[in-house]
Amino acid sequence: QVQLVESGGGLVQAGGSLRLSCAASGRTLSTYDMGWFRQAPGKEREFVAAIKWTGSSVLYQDSVKGRFTISRDNTKNTVYLQMNSLKPEDTAVYYCAVDKERFRAGAPAAPEPEYDYWGQGTQVTVSS
Repeated sequence: QVQLVESGGGLVQAGGSLRLSCAASGRTLSTYDMGWFRQAPGKEREFVAAIKWTGSSVLYQDSVKGRFTISRDNTKNTVYLQMNSLKPEDTAVYYCAVDKERFRAGAPAAPEPEYDYWGQGTQVTVSS
């Protein structure tokens, strides 16, 4: 059974930073792409960022490019999302997810159906 546990969320003022972590158990992540998604109140869940299983390629939603950085430490079975210059519109529950395809070729996947295991989410609130 794969379990993903996100941490690092909290309340921060606009312009501040947070670092989210996603620790996995039950599966070695080193051969799977990983993604971060978020869901704001009253909105659909949306893609934020993804990273190749090799760490060699990343993908970002346009609104977070230049502010967020996704990374991974396969020795710790953990994926991170460093969030800088946070804005009130970044307020959401952030989820990490594991790609359902092992050794995916090409760019990391963005669509939710490409991911099969999800964490419980961590709340990020950015005050203005």
